[in-house]
Amino acid sequence: MGSVMSTAYEVLNVSTTANDAEIKQAYLQQVKDNPPDRDQEKFQLIHGAYSAIKDHKSRVSYALFTPPAVNFDTVIEHMLQTEHAVNFSAEFINQLLQASIDDTTLLNATATSKK
Repeated sequence: MGSVMSTAYEVLNVSTTANDAEIKQAYLQQVKDNPPDRDQEKFQLIHGAYSAIKDHKSRVSYALFTPPAVNFDTVIEHMLQTEHAVNFSAEFINQLLQASIDDTTLLNATATSKK
């Protein structure tokens, strides 16, 4: 069973380049293998994953607005392996965790990347 951190693509067992038909086929296969009367939670996970990436517009939204799964153990391990002494205060980490991207920042970033 997939963990909570699975992406919609992992739940449906499709590549991130899969088209609508491939995604629908994978969804139908998953539903067949995991009917709602056997495991309602797993079925909801599968249905949610399909809803998130079922068509091009959904996949664009999913790519833009779904934060990537982060393995914090790996991030911390990487931070500790730096050549330079790094001192992250609790306040800095708290600010980092509370940081968010607003629409203006997102629009500016996408506009800049198209130049």
